[in-house]
Amino acid sequence: MQKADLIRQIEVKFAALNAVFDERVRRQWAAAEAMAYGWGGVTAVSHATGLSIDTIRKGMAELSLRECEPDEPVPDRVRSLGGGRQRLDEQDPELVPALERLVDPTTRGDPQSPLRWTCKGTRRLAEEMTQAGHPISAGTVATLLKKQGYSLQGNRKTKEGTQHPDRDAQFEHINRTAKRFEQRGQPVISVDAKKKELVGPFKNGGCEWQPTGQPEEVKVHDFVDPELGKAIPYGVYDVTNNEGWVSVGIDHDTAQFAAQAIKRWWQTMGQPRYPSASELLITADGGGSNGSRSRLWKTQLQQLANELGLRIQVCHFPPGASKWNKIEHRMFSHITQNWRGRPLISHEVIIRLIANTTTRTGLKIRAELDRDAYPIGIKISNEALAELALERDEFHGDWNYLLLPEGQKIH
Repeated sequence: MQKADLIRQIEVKFAALNAVFDERVRRQWAAAEAMAYGWGGVTAVSHATGLSIDTIRKGMAELSLRECEPDEPVPDRVRSLGGGRQRLDEQDPELVPALERLVDPTTRGDPQSPLRWTCKGTRRLAEEMTQAGHPISAGTVATLLKKQGYSLQGNRKTKEGTQHPDRDAQFEHINRTAKRFEQRGQPVISVDAKKKELVGPFKNGGCEWQPTGQPEEVKVHDFVDPELGKAIPYGVYDVTNNEGWVSVGIDHDTAQFAAQAIKRWWQTMGQPRYPSASELLITADGGGSNGSRSRLWKTQLQQLANELGLRIQVCHFPPGASKWNKIEHRMFSHITQNWRGRPLISHEVIIRLIANTTTRTGLKIRAELDRDAYPIGIKISNEALAELALERDEFHGDWNYLLLPEGQKIH
């Protein structure tokens, strides 16, 4: 048989058996094939299997030893004690400390670390470690970091800044007030404006299932379309009934726009739901178009109270606590989830996506486009503010106040 044919047979046998071999059996089998091959067998088997010549010769030595000592028991260990290549962190005791100083320089006492102000990806860490005299691959960097308790982390929004000393007391006040209203069968709503959205074929965060290789194409640059402009969603969430209303404006987010959204909610959803209501509780953030310091907001609520004939109680969340406003996590978050990865190409699309947002808890939302103009820069004088039927609570009257409809007197 030709040597080429012998080598080919060795290749075929090795491919079939390699998966079930351990290290010792693999090298001893290769050694047996080399001895059966004859002169040049070690080189031939090495080419056929990819095993090193040293490995095959080691197997031949083991077979020779077994022939000399046939009664020697077969050891359970595949590799001799202490055999195999040492781990990098064993070869280089300074490897892990040096890596930790790069990953977390401030707490590791190395404020001059080259990676303090740059992205700390595994490839960049490997490059810096190699330059510092600790050769290492990006994959090994990842392995070592996991062993040291590190993992890939994103940012988490938890810091709220300096907390107002009456923060918790205001939360309790809002909760007590809302419960009293609900017990009396009076409506409680949470209001806020969602962030402005570009209208047109622009990228929208998130993903949705599409045929492979056919993503929806959008514009490269997010420049405002002069014809379509932006959409300004202002939401009203009925806390008791898990229902919502969104007015989508096209002009400015002002107190007039906010009050008009509340009015539309009342006329469309609120009044049919609460036909005998005489009061309305509004919980709102402390800033923005419905801010606690906005004079225009208060004057607009006064007009709303007069038109609807409702006593309007307002409770603002303390500074830095807007995320606790119920509309944020009970309505707006679900709207964002519903239109993720979907370009908001027109106002009609926005309205439909909002109105079709639902949850397992039964959330229902209605939406409507508000094409009215709401000018900015309107000033309210001290005299106009003094004419309001405004009654401030004893506890933080700047956050908690009541607006009475025309004809009713302040106590």
